[in-house]
Order: sequence, then C-alpha cells, then structure tokens
Amino acid sequence: MKARAFAALTLMVVAALVNAVENRAAERPNIILVMADDQGWGDMAYNGHPVIKTPNFDAAAAAGLRFDRFYAAAPVCSPTRASVMTGRHPNRMGVFKWGYPMRPQETTIAEALKTAGYATGHFGKWHLGSVRNDSPAHPGRNGFDEWLSAPNFYDNDAIMSRQGTAVPMKGESSMIAVDAALEWMKEKTKGDDPFLAVVWFGSPHSPHVAAEEDRKLYEEHSKALQNFYGEVTGMDRAFGKLRDSLTDLGIRENTILWYCSDNGGLPKVGSTGGFRGNKGQVYEGGLLVPAILEWPAHIKQPRTTDMRCNTCDIYPTLLEIAGVHVERQAPLDGISLVALIDEQTNDQTRAMGFWDYTAPGIGTPSAAWMADLWKAQQAGGDLPPHESSQKAAELPNPAYSTSSFPGHSAWTDGDWKLHRIEGKNGNAKWELYDLAADPKETEDVSESESDRVASMRGDLDKWLVSVVNSLNGEDYAR
Repeated sequence: MKARAFAALTLMVVAALVNAVENRAAERPNIILVMADDQGWGDMAYNGHPVIKTPNFDAAAAAGLRFDRFYAAAPVCSPTRASVMTGRHPNRMGVFKWGYPMRPQETTIAEALKTAGYATGHFGKWHLGSVRNDSPAHPGRNGFDEWLSAPNFYDNDAIMSRQGTAVPMKGESSMIAVDAALEWMKEKTKGDDPFLAVVWFGSPHSPHVAAEEDRKLYEEHSKALQNFYGEVTGMDRAFGKLRDSLTDLGIRENTILWYCSDNGGLPKVGSTGGFRGNKGQVYEGGLLVPAILEWPAHIKQPRTTDMRCNTCDIYPTLLEIAGVHVERQAPLDGISLVALIDEQTNDQTRAMGFWDYTAPGIGTPSAAWMADLWKAQQAGGDLPPHESSQKAAELPNPAYSTSSFPGHSAWTDGDWKLHRIEGKNGNAKWELYDLAADPKETEDVSESESDRVASMRGDLDKWLVSVVNSLNGEDYAR
C-alpha cells in the first residue's frame, strides 16, 4: 500500500511539474526587436521634433513604457547591434566600428531563446558580418532559422539575402523588412511555439531617398530634409503596420515590441534633442536614442522612465522573461530590466561603460555587394564572403594591451559621467559631468570633484581591463 501511495504521489508531483513547465512555456511572450539606423533621440515627434511626423511611434510611446534615457552601447551601428545580440559591450568581441563581424564564439539572443523553443527570424539590416552562403557570421550562423537580410543599410527596392540567396525586392525599405517579418510571423502563429523576430531598418541612414508619399509631406523644406524626414516617416508607417498586425494576428497582448535606434543623431539633418555631440561621439548626443517597449499583458498603463538603460540590457531582460539560463555565460554588461518593467524599481544608480576604440570602420557597400551576388548567382555561381567575415572567429595575435585604452571611453555612475580621452601619445584627458544638473555636458567639474574622479576612474579602469581580457579571448576558455 505504501509503495502504491508513494508511486501515486510521485506521478502527481511529476504531472504538476510538467504542467508548470507547460504553463510557463505557454506564457512565454513573442518578442519583436525593431531598430532604426541613425535615428537620433530628437528625431521623434513625441520627443519634441517640430516637423517630423511619427504618429505610430507617438502612439506606442503613449501606450507602453517610454525610455527617456536609453543609450546605444556605442555611437555607431555595428557595435550597438552586437550589444543587442549578446548583452555585452561590442569591444569584448572586437566589433569596434561599422562593418566588423561578430565572433561566432558569442552566444546570441537567438541562440539562447532557441533553447526555450523559440522560432527565430531576422529581417533587414544585419551589419554583423557577410550575408553570403559561406560566411561564418551571417544570421543563420548566429541562431536565426529564417532570414532576409542586408549586409548594411539598404534602400528602397533593395536586393536582399534570403538565407544566402540574392532576392530583388520591391517597395519602401522599412516596409520590405516588416512585410517579410509579418509573412513569417503569420506562419509561426499557427503553431504553439513563441517567436523572436528581429526587424532592423536601414533608415534613416544616408543617402536619404524617401518614398514619394513620405517625402511629399515635407515639400516646404530642402531636398535633403524632405528625404531625411520622409525616411523617418517611412519607418513610422512600417512600424505602424507591424504594430497593428499584432492585433490582427491575435497576439498583441503577450507580444513584446521593443523599439530603439542604433546610435545618436546625425549632424546637419538629424536631431539629438539638444544633447552634446552626434553619431560617432561618446557624448550624450551620440549615445542617447529613442526607445519604447510595449507588452500589454504586463505594461497595462503608459509610463515613462528616466532610468539610464542600455542596448546591452535587452539580452539579459529577455532571457529572464523567457526563463533561459545560458551555461558558461560570458560576462555581461547589461542588466535585466524586468523589475523596471514590473514597476518594482526605477533605480537610477546603475553604472555603465562606453568605449569608442580608435579603429577605422570596414566599408560595407550593401547595394554593390548584393548586386554582385545577384549577378553571380544568376550565372549559376556564388561569391565568397568579405575577408573580414572569413576571419570572424580569429582571436588577436598579439593580444591587446591591458594598460593602454586608445580612444574615447566613459563611465556613468548614477547621474555622473566620467570621460577618458586617450590621444596618440598615450596620455589621457579626463572630463566629469553632473548629468542631473548639466544633461548637455557643458560644464566640466573634474577639478572641483577630484575625489569623485579618482573613485570613478578606478571603476572605469577595472572595466576597461575586463573588456580587453574578453577581447583577447579569455571568455571563450570558460
């Protein structure tokens, strides 16, 4: 009798555990990550731009969680995209500037979520390696089941790579990505598994060529502004279609829709909202970007937050939400924002590191490369990936120094931001700003706050050494 009772109890416990796992799986949200290319913090109507029309972004910002102090991990495109994929500062994997491939040794958000049963798709700009068949750095090698991708920014009527095959597309560039993503999502919603869709626009990167219906809204402005503003509105139109389709598909409530840009505003045509600097600079204007998160099942009332958050935070946040644990997880620079999403905290004290390493970018002429691939494949051949992607997995030899940190780095601690600017002679210049009192970084207070500089300098130096150790491959030996 005791044996039978014990067996029955065991079966009940097992059944309960199975049900709990199934319930958790059923509750896992669909996830859509949308990113602009070169949209500054101020290039949104809801952030006060006097001209640009962004009704769909405005509606999302008014309905979900709006981040008013959201930072790109880097002031240029490829590095920030690597941070979204991994939760790590891009210098840890050698993605210093545009065009550098992401190391295949890294664990990506797509690879991590696949362990929890997620279907994964990438649509739009990739810029983390070649999108040709033999590339070790294309989306398919980084966890994506489905991908229609471009090696860099792409314009209207672009040639895209569908799993390594060049495919001419028709339409406004942002809509190309959204339509492909929606076609894939419609299929995935027929099953029981959740999905991750990464939708990365190629706008409003130069050269700006807006669709005619979007350009015409701004005819009273110069041609340059007509096309730049029109590209932002084109993104807004595509984002609106994506957002509305979630309701049509019956998945809006339990779908995370997270939008941001990859770096701060462009000079001349773009807007940083008045913050110092532009794209390519570690001052606030080069790093602060618009960001919105909608998840109606959990964010039931519209909110804004001034908590300083970062594109590195996307990876750990989504892993916690999905209940995913990565074995031998390499050091993360991001933190989970689940407590913020759940209104349990609005902590302003977290620290963040930035480092724009002194290195040139790698030219990635997407339109030319994709046209060459199209011609080669139409003739029955194929093309090898760019040399940089072929060497994506190689570690530096010799190793990088842990005593010299060329370029412009910075460390934020709460509302304080310390800049370290190392020139060619190896000497570093230091600047300190109180972002609470001086958000536009106009008054360097490093001399009057020497004790604070010393304390923050120690934290920044420690972080820089950690980044270089990762860069040299230490994390992959774990």
